[in-house]
Amino acid sequence: MVWRSVVINRPARLKREHFALVVEQEECARVPFEDIAVIVLNHREITLTHPVLSACADYGIGLYSTGDNHQPNGVFMPFLQHSRATRMQRLQLDLDKPTTKRTWARIVQTKIANQARCMQLTGAAGADRLESYARRVRSGDGGRLEAQASAYYFPQVFGRSFHRSQAGWTNAALDYGYAVMRGACARALVAHGMLPSFGLFHSSEQNAFNLADDLIEPYRPLVDLYVAQHRLPDDEAELQPADKVALVGLLNVDVAMPRGRMSVLASVEQAAESLARIYDGGGEQLLELPSLLGLKQHVFEM
Repeated sequence: MVWRSVVINRPARLKREHFALVVEQEECARVPFEDIAVIVLNHREITLTHPVLSACADYGIGLYSTGDNHQPNGVFMPFLQHSRATRMQRLQLDLDKPTTKRTWARIVQTKIANQARCMQLTGAAGADRLESYARRVRSGDGGRLEAQASAYYFPQVFGRSFHRSQAGWTNAALDYGYAVMRGACARALVAHGMLPSFGLFHSSEQNAFNLADDLIEPYRPLVDLYVAQHRLPDDEAELQPADKVALVGLLNVDVAMPRGRMSVLASVEQAAESLARIYDGGGEQLLELPSLLGLKQHVFEM
């Protein structure tokens, strides 16, 4: 199972040697491609060869670029390697409205339940209110309980004066973590033959990742939990390379799934697979989504 996250924060040259990625810096490092889940390029003086890009496509590796603000601004993914991609995309377009709305409701319920769990783990008051919201979500979330939950949740976890539009370490960390999770969701959807641009709820014509933005929702509280537990007294501080490595490392944190405890990366793969089964004629009860456990790193058996 792929599990390594390669984050490059200094000038480097990336090349392919047989079945491994070679990172040339002061010293060379070699990592087998089959072990890599994601690569994050976080410096302006990084060069890479075409065989590296080709290997990323062959091995299903998500390759992230970052902008001048060091936030992820793009992801390179395989070009629809799934053997039945065209069929799956037709199924996406043909999914009936009732199933779409019930599936979205399952996602919203799980997201709010995970927000409640995040509040419990951070010691914030009011988790029972979010648990009530989660129980009351109905098909399509016509009652807009997701929005109500978020409006209550963020001030409870991050303080009454907090707002998502503020500049500072907290929002920079949230944005970075969400971007990494979003890329992982897009990678898994493509691997299972789906087009990330066709969403269940999100439907912006200018968004190439609408379906990834649906699937990410239950995973957002995991990023929130890390950021809440590692906030700095000085919120005006900049996000450091060590922070970014830790946020990418959330892909290897344990979550609970219907089939058992597993890493976030494995969970995202199962969630995407279960979503594909819904498109293929199953009901929303087939959707497998994560439950937040904490920040314990998954132990991989070699």
